[in-house]
Amino acid sequence: MPLVCTNMAAAAVVTAAFRAAKRAWHPFAKSSSCSQVSTRLPWRCQSTAATAVQAKTTKPQVQPEKRKPKTGILMLNMGGPETIEEVHDFLLRLFLDRDLMTLPVQNKLAPFIAKRRTPKIQEQYSQIGGGSPIKKWTATQGEGMVKLLNEMSPHSAPHKYYIGFRYVHPLTEEAIEEMEKDGIERAIAFTQYPQYSCSTTGSSLNAIYRYYNAKGEKPKMKWSTIDRWPTHPLLIQVVNRGDPYPQEVGATVQRVMEKLNYSNPYRLVWQSKVGPMPWLGPQTDETIKGLCQRGKKNILLVPIAFTSDHIETLYELDIEYAQVLANEALADLVYSHLQSKEICSKQLTLSCPLCVNPTCRKTKSFFTSQEL
Repeated sequence: MPLVCTNMAAAAVVTAAFRAAKRAWHPFAKSSSCSQVSTRLPWRCQSTAATAVQAKTTKPQVQPEKRKPKTGILMLNMGGPETIEEVHDFLLRLFLDRDLMTLPVQNKLAPFIAKRRTPKIQEQYSQIGGGSPIKKWTATQGEGMVKLLNEMSPHSAPHKYYIGFRYVHPLTEEAIEEMEKDGIERAIAFTQYPQYSCSTTGSSLNAIYRYYNAKGEKPKMKWSTIDRWPTHPLLIQVVNRGDPYPQEVGATVQRVMEKLNYSNPYRLVWQSKVGPMPWLGPQTDETIKGLCQRGKKNILLVPIAFTSDHIETLYELDIEYAQVLANEALADLVYSHLQSKEICSKQLTLSCPLCVNPTCRKTKSFFTSQEL
């Protein structure tokens, strides 16, 4: 049986043997005849986009730890609408995000596209229970992670997780405000995208920079970031600017297959093509059709670049949730980061060779100038 791993950008075909890799990423795969493994590019929205949508009161992220938290872990992700009613605002922030895409007269075109696409996307969410479970699973992972971290790293305890989404509440900016109010001393921006992309992790980090830049204040917290951990779909234009995402996705697939001793044939494929703009290939749906035409009856699709289920895995891939990314893995990543004393990865300090977004350079300077 071939393995197909997918992420918002990449998919690789992997067999049921993938489940034997206990420490490998195993985002919610379901084996079926002619099913596919796909991972999609997490969508992003800039802070200016968030202000375009009517503000909504967000309750503080309540957690059982009663002591004043010392270390805050901000779990960055795209987010997803919890209800059908939230779909429009989710899409509006998405299409207003200039870190993700640049459209002509974007402030006018984005509302038009969001309104037009809302009924179709609402129907998709209705078929997976009426909303995205990404907040629920992120909270579950966060709770398990901080519980382990309090045992693993008592010198930086108590730890508290915060959820910072780009397109839905709690927004990244709202999470930062809560962290500042809690008096956090050490803040870690922990991307939930294993592979770095300017359009995903980059957009979330830009939101942190924009938050402080808009206020004209320096952070009270000492910031560092886990900006990638690769050992979505991207536009070809982004890749051609030097975005490292395809290489990091490929490295993840390679390491997983090494752990499996290359037990099955596999392919890395891509999805999340939106509109007429060029996309990475081969496309997941085309790959699945081709394998079926060649007589393949059992295909395992593995989303290789997500840590939580959402619309891309639940609806488009028809994959039932199988297992949450191990809490131990997330805790170990944060613990290793705390021990390393590093502000960010060396890769983050390098801008894409043909980068056209000046905010990216300012964001990199923001993090590299931090003192722990």
